[in-house]
Amino acid sequence: MYRKEIEEFIEAHRQEMLDDICTLCRINSEKMPYKEGMPYGQGAFTALSEALSMAEAYGFSITNYDNYVGTADLNDKERQLDILAHLDVVPAGEGWKETEPFEPVVKGDKLFGRGTADDKGPAVAALYAMRAVKELGVPLKKNARLILGTDEECGSSDIAHYYAIEKEAPMTFSPDGSYPVVNTEKGSLNGHFTASFAPSEALPKLVSVEAGLKVNVVPGKARAVVQGIDVEVMEKAAEAVTGETGIRFEFEVEEDFATITAIGEGAHASKPEEGNNALTGLLVLIQRLPFAACEQISTTHRLLELIPHGDTSGKALGIAMSDEVSGDLTLAFSLLTISDSELDGTFDSRCPICATKENVLDVAKAKMAEKGFTLLNDSMRPPHHVDGDSEFISTLLRTYEEYTGRKGECIAIGGGTYVHELKNGVAFGAAMPETDNRMHGADEFAVIEELIVSAKMFAQVIIDLCS
Repeated sequence: MYRKEIEEFIEAHRQEMLDDICTLCRINSEKMPYKEGMPYGQGAFTALSEALSMAEAYGFSITNYDNYVGTADLNDKERQLDILAHLDVVPAGEGWKETEPFEPVVKGDKLFGRGTADDKGPAVAALYAMRAVKELGVPLKKNARLILGTDEECGSSDIAHYYAIEKEAPMTFSPDGSYPVVNTEKGSLNGHFTASFAPSEALPKLVSVEAGLKVNVVPGKARAVVQGIDVEVMEKAAEAVTGETGIRFEFEVEEDFATITAIGEGAHASKPEEGNNALTGLLVLIQRLPFAACEQISTTHRLLELIPHGDTSGKALGIAMSDEVSGDLTLAFSLLTISDSELDGTFDSRCPICATKENVLDVAKAKMAEKGFTLLNDSMRPPHHVDGDSEFISTLLRTYEEYTGRKGECIAIGGGTYVHELKNGVAFGAAMPETDNRMHGADEFAVIEELIVSAKMFAQVIIDLCS
């Protein structure tokens, strides 16, 4: 019902919608230092102010929650549906070729610029869906609210502030993912562990290890400094390890010291099997080198027993598990430093629906304690799952099928979205399954037709759920 009217309205306002997206995308809204009245700095404040002014000009009742979050309401009736989007962006980064990061431009069927896909483009598509419903005069029994956050990329403290004031709507979707519907998000354990040992001056020795950039990235490189080992010995051991693991090694020698660089392949920690972990590859090489016996070396060897190279399922740690809904537990060893007296490491584990504190955290903590490591975590982020047979999900999937001609189905992901903490929240759009928008990278783009059809689908969903 109302599909013809929705289609005509959105098509008639196509250019206006793109212009509004570009207006917001010209604002650098990455997180900046706090200013009075601007919790995330000038850029986020400006983007929120502009978006709320836009919504108000289209006749919506707006509310500003202390410049953390802004909302636009379709009517003053009981809330039924929230659409949760965000206006902050990741830093511009380097390597842009199609345009400058904050100079959005249309080329062919794509709109390039930071925020076009993540998440200003989808936010404006949702605003135009609400415009369509409002200006077409569709009678509704309940309210739909567009929620515009400003800190999704750096921890979602904006939403924590909002939900400390407002209650969750019965249904929420976020257009900050991909189609069809993401109703399952794995839980996570960022396992931070330490160990200490007595220093040793005996040669040959391991001076230090430095590996990893971020907890959610499989290290593509890792480095160690060693003292007192001939380079020929290291190269021979490295050749064997390369043959076994695929990790390459480079050596820089200066007098009695050598810097070893392990080179693998980075990946997102939610899909560690797609990379080749340079950190664990480096530990394999360290295990093969003729260091003098000491507590540091024996501790390092025991660490490799807990997280062997290639073990991306947590099998050696005793936490491997799987379920039909969300798939396998994954584990990426992502950060490690070793000095002469202490070791500090972190692994990133994405945990399926069947995971609990008892069968993941407690097991890992006990297993690591057996080997002399202290796992510092006391809690883990639980998985998120919304019933795929609910009226809410059925409506989203039916709308997707009607407007795209594709099969609608629920999907599970290893990462977390804006709705992870919401009881009845899912991700719905705004990218088609095959589209790589280069989110967080150079030349981020949105496919224009995907934004247009998203606006149409969002309008249909509002009508179907709020009538």
